[in-house]
Amino acid sequence: MKHLFFLLGVLQLLAAAAAVYKQWIPNTNFETASNWDIGRVPCVSDVVHFEKNKVVSVFVRSPHVLTDMYLPLNGEFVLASGAGFAAFDGSWDPGCDSGVTVRFASAEDHTWFDPTLWQVVSPGRELEPSGRIFSVDEERVPCHYDDVIFQPQTSFRVNIDSSQQVIHLRSISLMGQELSSPEAWAGYLRGPSAPLQFHGNGTLQVTGTGCPDKSGCVCGNTLDGHRICTALLRASGRQCPVLTCQSPLQPLGHCCGVCGATVSLDFTPDFDLQKYRDRLVQTLLSQPKYAGVRMAISKVHKAQTFLGLIPRSSTPLIQIVLIDDRAGAQTGAAAAQLAADVMEDIAQHGEALGISSGKMEVATGSTFSGQVESHELSRTTAGTVFGLLFSLLLLGGILFFYKKGKLRLSTLHIPRPWDRAEDPVSPEPTGDKGFDNPMFDVEPPSADPEEEMPQEMAPKDYQVFYINPLYDASKTET
Repeated sequence: MKHLFFLLGVLQLLAAAAAVYKQWIPNTNFETASNWDIGRVPCVSDVVHFEKNKVVSVFVRSPHVLTDMYLPLNGEFVLASGAGFAAFDGSWDPGCDSGVTVRFASAEDHTWFDPTLWQVVSPGRELEPSGRIFSVDEERVPCHYDDVIFQPQTSFRVNIDSSQQVIHLRSISLMGQELSSPEAWAGYLRGPSAPLQFHGNGTLQVTGTGCPDKSGCVCGNTLDGHRICTALLRASGRQCPVLTCQSPLQPLGHCCGVCGATVSLDFTPDFDLQKYRDRLVQTLLSQPKYAGVRMAISKVHKAQTFLGLIPRSSTPLIQIVLIDDRAGAQTGAAAAQLAADVMEDIAQHGEALGISSGKMEVATGSTFSGQVESHELSRTTAGTVFGLLFSLLLLGGILFFYKKGKLRLSTLHIPRPWDRAEDPVSPEPTGDKGFDNPMFDVEPPSADPEEEMPQEMAPKDYQVFYINPLYDASKTET
């Protein structure tokens, strides 16, 4: 029975890892209590008030009896079968004693790039429980190859202001209809509901295509990262949470620092992101000792700079973010241990998995700064070792032939520091090997004619010699 539970847990993790469906949470339904300023749905004695200049799309599931209702100038009511409105006939309703004016809440502040307004669902479109796999903040919003779902029998209004010219998506499902081709989406945009549901300067574009690269695709929300973080911090009190670890890590695509570990992987064309994610879940993350660890893994672009200042380009890499639920001095310890296990697995099997190198960074409650560990895999290491051995063999061969007299090296001699420290001995003046050096200053004789010239002082016509470190007299003799 324990093995069965273990297998079910692994399958749940894999399902979460494979999910690319993101569902919009808020709605503008008439029957949703939070859409009204008094926190409840209007009853028979109430007066319903929609702001005159507010654009709305409202889905109505059931019939309603009201005393009065003020409608907007621009909007729509989408009525389910049997739904509608009727005027109050004065009969008593025990659940609605005192009639008040009930105002419909504005949905203008519901923005596409707010991570708190999206949730991940399974391919069967069932809500995924909060599990062991999570996403960095930029990937909590629909990515370019994701499927977007607006729940059936719901209305909505979303602001799609964006720094991107076009927001690409694989498909969009709304009102129970899936639109998965550019033509189908273009037809929907020409209808009356689209401008009431979507507003802002952005443009949604359905492509109908998934990620074509088995190594994964970058999410594509970096240009709107500031919008994502602004919305996220606004929801959490406009500041990042206080962390207990020293020097928190800053994962790419994440708004706030984290305690735990990150692993960055360079990969080859053989790398398969989905298979590697499944491998980590099955062999490492599902182990009981890592029960409190959560993992995010995806392809990201890391900016490259020249001299650390001038932006140059960006390099794709696989980023693994590991966090845990420990506290105090143990904060991040389990995540750091899992990261070490990942690095060990890369050292043993990285080449077969299509991983060329890996780097680990750690920030826990017991460390004062991020610890970095890099590992170059066997292909790179073997090339380096081979190059060193070849160089040693080459130098050894040159030395061997030189000692045998079969190889003559250049007569150029480089002065050594310890030779310069010794006082040179001037050679005996032979022949005409000296020359006047205009840069050599000979002390002039004393101005006192009576004073004897010291023996050390050379007469004016005496040839002055100096040692030239690049001149070898022995090589000029025949």
